[in-house]
Amino acid sequence: MNIFSRLFKVGQAEAHNAINKLEDPIKMTEQGIRDMKIEMDKALQALAEVKALSIRTKNDLRAQEERAKDYEQKAILLLHKSEKGEISQTEADRLATEALTRKEQSEKEVSRLRIEQQKYDISVQHLEKNIDTLKSNINTWENELRTLKARMRVSSATKTMNKQLANIDTSSTVAMLERMKIKVEQEEAIAQSYGEIAAEAKTIDEEIDRALETEQDTGASHKLLELKKRLGLPEKSNNSENE
Repeated sequence: MNIFSRLFKVGQAEAHNAINKLEDPIKMTEQGIRDMKIEMDKALQALAEVKALSIRTKNDLRAQEERAKDYEQKAILLLHKSEKGEISQTEADRLATEALTRKEQSEKEVSRLRIEQQKYDISVQHLEKNIDTLKSNINTWENELRTLKARMRVSSATKTMNKQLANIDTSSTVAMLERMKIKVEQEEAIAQSYGEIAAEAKTIDEEIDRALETEQDTGASHKLLELKKRLGLPEKSNNSENE
């Protein structure tokens, strides 16, 4: 294999290793949860902005409705003043017409704001639905992640234990125990032999001592008899005669 083929094999192995790391389910799940939380934050921000627009639109809508009513009321008051002679009919008609024109403009603005309000309401509902879905998905993924991590810990511990058990050579262990047993038996036999040798040596010494003591006693008794004969004393003692 030339150098280029070796380099290719090394690069291929590193690429597979990188792919395996990228395909780590725990890391992928954690990244997916982070991405979903980012999306949920964006959705919450968008929801807050749309709700703010909706609130402002509602306020504008109420203001335009009040303005339309106010212009209509002003037109009525102008006509009443004309009837009472407080202002001329021409002036009352001109101002009342202008008030009604403003009223019509406000009513058109009310219609536009209502349509806009409905759009905002639809957007709010849509965003709230998306946020609820994201929350549900995040909760589901976090639960699955906890389960996955627990399973990974169990599988890793089991793999390590099985690997250690697989690396144990049963035959060599048994052979080692047998060798230890033989060695212990040899040591016990040697210890017993030394004990027997020590006991045997002690017994012989005792027999020798007893034999020597007998000879010493016999010689002393013989000399005592010879001494008694020279002195003309009886060989047996008075205690022996009394007996």
